[in-house]
Amino acid sequence: MQIHFIAIGGSAMHNLALALNHKGYIVTGSDDVIFEPSKTRLEQKGLLPNEFGWFPEKIHSELDAVILGMHAKADNPELIKAKELELTIYSYPEFLYEQSKNKTRVVIGGSHGKTTITSMILHVLNYHDFDVDYMVGAQLEGFERMVHLTDKNDFIILEGDEYLSSPIDRRPKFHLYKPNIALLSGIAWDHINVFPTFDNYVEQFQIFVDSIVKGGSITYNEEDIAVKNVVEASENPIRKLAYSTPDYAVENGQTLLETSEGPMPIEVFGKHNLSNLAGAKWICQNIGIDEDDFYEAIATFKGASKRLEKLAESKTNVAYKDFAHSPSKVAATTKAVKEQYPERKLIACLELHTYSSFNPEFLKEYRGALDEADEAIVFYLPESVKIKKLAEVTSEQISEAFQRNDLKIYTNADAFKNYVFNQEYNNSVLLLMSSGNYGGLNLNEVKSLIVN
Repeated sequence: MQIHFIAIGGSAMHNLALALNHKGYIVTGSDDVIFEPSKTRLEQKGLLPNEFGWFPEKIHSELDAVILGMHAKADNPELIKAKELELTIYSYPEFLYEQSKNKTRVVIGGSHGKTTITSMILHVLNYHDFDVDYMVGAQLEGFERMVHLTDKNDFIILEGDEYLSSPIDRRPKFHLYKPNIALLSGIAWDHINVFPTFDNYVEQFQIFVDSIVKGGSITYNEEDIAVKNVVEASENPIRKLAYSTPDYAVENGQTLLETSEGPMPIEVFGKHNLSNLAGAKWICQNIGIDEDDFYEAIATFKGASKRLEKLAESKTNVAYKDFAHSPSKVAATTKAVKEQYPERKLIACLELHTYSSFNPEFLKEYRGALDEADEAIVFYLPESVKIKKLAEVTSEQISEAFQRNDLKIYTNADAFKNYVFNQEYNNSVLLLMSSGNYGGLNLNEVKSLIVN
């Protein structure tokens, strides 16, 4: 098959391109800009476009399909040409469904935790040589790509993102997968630019639960009230399987999970990650992995890339970075780190970077999110607000939103860097949270700061 990608450079799109190349498809693509690591990974497989830009001549009648990425615009010249030729045009999730409609589809949804849960499931299955197809939103240790597609595997594990499918398909991605087995981890308002109200956002999860194949199952976090309400209100004839946070203890900086065989040390920590683990266990058991085998494998799981990732550690200090940016994720991550290191000074730095985080109304959702930190810092660049064509956000608005009198706010990258590098790290934990790059902060220098 010949497949062309419009906007091949995205994190998800380039991984799908690599997966199809691995499967033996003829893959071409275009994009107006491609960043690392996508650029090098595409180049290594001969898939990097010869030049950046959009070229209608790349679209021809011999193509079996075109896959359209969210980075492209509705008036993209290649898209227009594909429509003129009446070619089959897929969004990313549509194509994944097309590749998996004869498989058992396992879809992990939720505002938070879905990447970690999907990663836990894949880690356990890989540990036991249980071959499945998959799509996950983070690079995993021991996996070459974030997408893997075959004709032979019976199961596919899909991370179910609620963001939009493509410029011409405004449905959330996870509405298109039609799962046989599903999980819902939590609902916390996000993507305010697309879902302007909480009720509108919750409705997307109602549609997701109702899209589960009749006779299928939903494993859900009963500790999340919004999730519980959505699942229990659904009239879809499916099995409803609740899970909750398992018992655990923290001793001398080590998290111990209570099991039928006694306390078991694990690499991940924090109540939210223990909840994620419980959900992953039930899904693995639905697939065919028994409890003992799950525990054996999960003991070696170190976390998904960018999710509470340890940067550096010495005898007295440790530094983590985390992808957390939404209010619920920031609160959960900060609380988890403080629980793991209760005797250490927690310096929590949050970069506001997303569209939602610059919205004055949504900012109020951050109230109390950094309360567990001994020192709380918020950093943002006014230039990022201008790029998103939003109204100016002031330090006063941020201070009011977080409701913390001693909150430090930085709007200059050099000033933020100076703060980080002029701290006295003694029995401390440095926590960096962002979906951005902290204004270009050199993380290798941060590592040296903690270790030395």
